[in-house]
Amino acid sequence: MVIFIDDRPVRVISAKKAKSLTTTEFDKFIDAKLEPVRPELLEGHVLIVNVLLPTIARLFAILKESELPYFQSITLVADDKDSIEEQIKAQYKVIKAAGGVVRNREGQLLLIFRLKKWDLPKGKLDKGESSKIAAVREVEEECGVSVTLEKKICTTFHTYTYKNEHILKQTKWYAMDLVSDKEMKPQVEEDIEKLEWMDKKQVHTAMINTYSSIRFVIRRYFHEGLDLWGE
Repeated sequence: MVIFIDDRPVRVISAKKAKSLTTTEFDKFIDAKLEPVRPELLEGHVLIVNVLLPTIARLFAILKESELPYFQSITLVADDKDSIEEQIKAQYKVIKAAGGVVRNREGQLLLIFRLKKWDLPKGKLDKGESSKIAAVREVEEECGVSVTLEKKICTTFHTYTYKNEHILKQTKWYAMDLVSDKEMKPQVEEDIEKLEWMDKKQVHTAMINTYSSIRFVIRRYFHEGLDLWGE
């Protein structure tokens, strides 16, 4: 599980998987059994081992209340990974969404330009709606294209604050094939300025100006860095 907090990744891994890590990969090392997490320790790339539920409560209180300008990423190592992930979700109001990576017959991908960044079409689930149906609906509404659903790519989590409420958006991403783009146009009501078909090289260039969570999706789509990030 990877959560993007202010576009910076917080990753949860099992103690078994952590055996392949070394402390030289990180700027700060914290053993949660020996010392409490403090704001001044959250600089650069941080590794926290022996993570327990109280550790999560303290860490996420800091992440919500402190600016932490030098924090780049956090890797949490826990024996009970599932419990830790549930504890993290409990810190937020969870909103579910879905989106897609659309490919045409030439192998190009459809990207949207929204709020001065390259992005992928996505949106919140309607009440009672499944992720698969929502993903197709959102792509068709935001881009004016018709698509067919293929396999799931991954799930992303990112946080934001709305009306003083801390939100965790859980987005399921699906690969899609284009059926028709004859009616393609950006949904301006959703602040989409333009749509563009891009080949793989162009996509990777566009990823310079996007969100970390979108880079994550594209990496998973192209099967890049799977051993590093995981599901």
